[in-house]
Amino acid sequence: MDKFQVAFFTASCDDAETNKKYAESLKLDYPILSDPGKKVAEAYGVVHGTRQVPERWTFIIDADGKVAVIDKEVNTKTHGSDVATRLAELGVPKK
Repeated sequence: MDKFQVAFFTASCDDAETNKKYAESLKLDYPILSDPGKKVAEAYGVVHGTRQVPERWTFIIDADGKVAVIDKEVNTKTHGSDVATRLAELGVPKK
């Protein structure tokens, strides 16, 4: 098995209906997972202490389910290319 099998998704603390409308408005081709109770966000540390709005972090998880990379310095203007570069550094083949 490859160390990485690429699947993209985003997670949000908004409810499913809000995320569905947002995804449709942007014509996204990947899912938005809903976590309105913030349990997953808390488990990943993006909601913590007095911070109730999630951090904008990216997690790259390998095929074994282990977190390989956490990008805590996400720049929304360059994030797509930043992720592609990081995946290449990890040896994930281009499609």
